[in-house]
Amino acid sequence: MNNSDSILDRISLTRRHLLGTLAVAAASAIPIAAYAQAASAASNNATAQAIADHFSSVATMQGEFVQFGPRGEQTGGKFYIQRPGKLRFNYDNPSPIRVIADGKNVAVGNMKLKTWDLYPLSKTPLSLLLAQRIDLSAGSVKSVKQESDLTTIALGNNTVFGNSTITMMFDPKTYDLRQWTITDNQGKDTSVMVFNVKTGVQFDDKVFRVPYEVIPGTAAYRD
Repeated sequence: MNNSDSILDRISLTRRHLLGTLAVAAASAIPIAAYAQAASAASNNATAQAIADHFSSVATMQGEFVQFGPRGEQTGGKFYIQRPGKLRFNYDNPSPIRVIADGKNVAVGNMKLKTWDLYPLSKTPLSLLLAQRIDLSAGSVKSVKQESDLTTIALGNNTVFGNSTITMMFDPKTYDLRQWTITDNQGKDTSVMVFNVKTGVQFDDKVFRVPYEVIPGTAAYRD
């Protein structure tokens, strides 16, 4: 309280008054603590938005990755990203898997079985990672954690992809992306660590081309 000193000057601090004063002081500390917490959250969000803006400004990137599945399985390969909405994962042998996002859909192909599964990009957390701009003011932020060697931003949208989230981890000094983890609706995590990353690269259009012609029921998407 701003006038607490003058109040104490006028009040004889009997035991009853002392207890009353302590109670008032404890009550007044609650909004102060809440304000400090809000200020800290605002600072975290401002830092997180600066990192997200830096990451969003990288129009293209490619590099290598190591992926850790929910059962502990480990695979690697090469990745390619082009904003907005485009991504390709080529897994190293013996994995036959390819993942391609062309801005509209995410296609997961098994080159050995010659099968493809198709998902709308907008219904997956990858849409946040691949957005033209990652807007952290849009209510998608689940949490922001700042540490000396890592800034972690968890994003999700319950109305779009349920309990699925994407957690991105950045270098707090360079703002470079180090890793992302997708947590599905069953709470299972798939983490991707990236390295040997190059930015500002040029890609041929076929890199992000989904082979709709061999996927049943996708005639509407074919060029």
